[in-house]
Amino acid sequence: MKNQMCLFFLLFLFCHISSAVKHSFKCYRTASSGLQNVSEFMFFGKVDDVVVNQCDSTNKIFKPKQDWVVKLYNEDPEVLQAGRQECFVIIPFFFKHVIYNLTRTLQTEGAILQCIPGCELDETTGQFSGFVHCGYNGEDFLRLDLKTLKWIALSPQASIIKQIWDRNTTIIEYYKDLINHRFPYLLQRFLEYGRKSLMRTDPPSVSLLQKTPSSAVSCHATGFYPDRALMFWSKDGEEIHEGVEHGEILPNHDGTFQMSVDLNVSSAEDWRRYHCVFQFVGAVDRIITELDGTLIRTNRVKPDNLTVPVIAAVVVVVVMATAGGYMAYKMKKEAEDSTEPREDTNLNTETNTAH
Repeated sequence: MKNQMCLFFLLFLFCHISSAVKHSFKCYRTASSGLQNVSEFMFFGKVDDVVVNQCDSTNKIFKPKQDWVVKLYNEDPEVLQAGRQECFVIIPFFFKHVIYNLTRTLQTEGAILQCIPGCELDETTGQFSGFVHCGYNGEDFLRLDLKTLKWIALSPQASIIKQIWDRNTTIIEYYKDLINHRFPYLLQRFLEYGRKSLMRTDPPSVSLLQKTPSSAVSCHATGFYPDRALMFWSKDGEEIHEGVEHGEILPNHDGTFQMSVDLNVSSAEDWRRYHCVFQFVGAVDRIITELDGTLIRTNRVKPDNLTVPVIAAVVVVVVMATAGGYMAYKMKKEAEDSTEPREDTNLNTETNTAH
């Protein structure tokens, strides 16, 4: 059993899980009605969860969000023009009609509709896959089945809208063209210009921290890039959730990121069964840190280490006290000597009188 456990840990620590390299492009499109200080139509695009452009139709804003996207727009004006057309013409045209029918049919005054069309590329097979999801007022609403080209209702109130949208072949054909042609082309162009930036990975420095012997052990990773990362605690090779508290991913001043995950451990002899695991999303490699008490960094001082400092402090106090007593005695003695008549002076006086 012990040999099997050792073999399991070797497999867990050193074997890699095969995974295909995938890239995605998603466009988060939002339409609102009856809300103050909120643009009626806007969207932002993401490649591999990195924001690449932003649109605000109401305020006539369309701009790139990455330097390599600026370069793409400068060298391929057709891509820029297509984005501006989508922002200022197509989306307001479609969404204005849709949001109007939604608020009238569902009898709501203020409403937010968000539709997320997107595509994914599997670089291993070279195949694209797509999707269209829509939410209404923060809840799942409709999803387009790209095989049947029919909408799937995700909530009771969406059933009425599904029937209306199923009859609107213009919108369905628009999304079909978007998913099958325009988005795959855009994703390829974005990857062509931004691959170096998108594929950049800076591994973290991982430390084990603990404030007191009774507090949780914190596994802290810092200096990693990008922020698409996971970190968790495992026991005997299985991810655990009980007694675990996850922190948020926070930015560092140099553009990298940091995060931590805390673990409450009650039994010291079981510590080596626990491991902190860090992994970039979609990556194969993992950084695994064993919960070893000798590796834990803390700012507390162990009792054993206090012996020498305490002895040294006592010696210093004794020396200072002795020195101080000697100085006081010396000063008092000098004062007493200065007030008494000196014998040589009297002798000199008597001698002078005799002469």
